[in-house]
Amino acid sequence: MILSDVKIREALDDRRIVIRPFRPECLGTNSYDVHLGPYLAVYRGAALDAKQDNPVTEFRIPPGGYVLIPGQLYLGVTEEYTETHGYVPFLEGKSSVGRLGIDIHSTAGKGDEGFCNYWTLEMSVKVPVRIYAGMPVGQLIYFEISGRVERSYSKKRTAKYRAVSAHPTPSRMYLNFPRSSSRRARRK
Repeated sequence: MILSDVKIREALDDRRIVIRPFRPECLGTNSYDVHLGPYLAVYRGAALDAKQDNPVTEFRIPPGGYVLIPGQLYLGVTEEYTETHGYVPFLEGKSSVGRLGIDIHSTAGKGDEGFCNYWTLEMSVKVPVRIYAGMPVGQLIYFEISGRVERSYSKKRTAKYRAVSAHPTPSRMYLNFPRSSSRRARRK
């Protein structure tokens, strides 16, 4: 079941949902609008390797905006820090953003109960589009959980994205591989 605006406000009052900064005008009927933070990052390599820590170049979006180009993956970040306790958050792109040909995530729209961080966005575009820091980019939708959660994301030792950062966080897929296989892959 999706939380309504009334239920989201109740969860904010009880601190089961935290949104900073919180803007009352961004609370919709059953979602909350989030905004693009000031930083973007791009991977440096032409080919990415799932077993490696792929380096990125990060930059601040200039006041006059920045043009995203097709064929390039950009990592963005939400301006809002969020926490979700007892619910499952989903991040979806705003329809106005989609109508500009901007995708804000390729596969990572669902958060985990206990997620306490900024959201990294996997952004791509169909046509060149100028974007701006602070523009509305997505909406958070909250689902109720059926049953008890045994281990919240914020308490999982194996959670790869627990370190709080207001900067885009690159893939940490390489942490899923044993170190020895990463070393073997580098030697070949």
